[in-house]
Amino acid sequence: MSEFRTLSDTVFAAGQIAPEDIARAETQGVTLIVNNRPDGEAPGQPDGESIEAAARAAGIDYVAIPVDSSGFDQGRIAAMQAALDNAEGKVLAYCRTGTRSTLLWALAEARGGRDPASIERAAAGAGYDLAPIHTALIELAEQAQK
Repeated sequence: MSEFRTLSDTVFAAGQIAPEDIARAETQGVTLIVNNRPDGEAPGQPDGESIEAAARAAGIDYVAIPVDSSGFDQGRIAAMQAALDNAEGKVLAYCRTGTRSTLLWALAEARGGRDPASIERAAAGAGYDLAPIHTALIELAEQAQK
């Protein structure tokens, strides 16, 4: 069972979830699950299709925005921002450890104009370090202000 870490009032990050985690997500008000982990990354990893089926059976929306070794491009950041903006409740984003999901969430928030320092504080409160993307957060937030 994966731990759901709070990034904001409406967003949780988690390590790999399994279909049995969906009921807990539902009880916490999750209406959208974002899969940031590519299928086949590790042996025994639940595939996105099984997570999606369990989510949809529980009435929870699902979107896959896998982040692989190619990193966080503008397309993925925009897709995450759209997913967050269009969610009608809480969002649970997951990957192997929750780090990629948190980094992508942070980049999407900065792209939307949120203050980078507040994003970094929120991530730190959940146990994630955004130092590797600090400069990108500032740049995205500045672009959003233009």
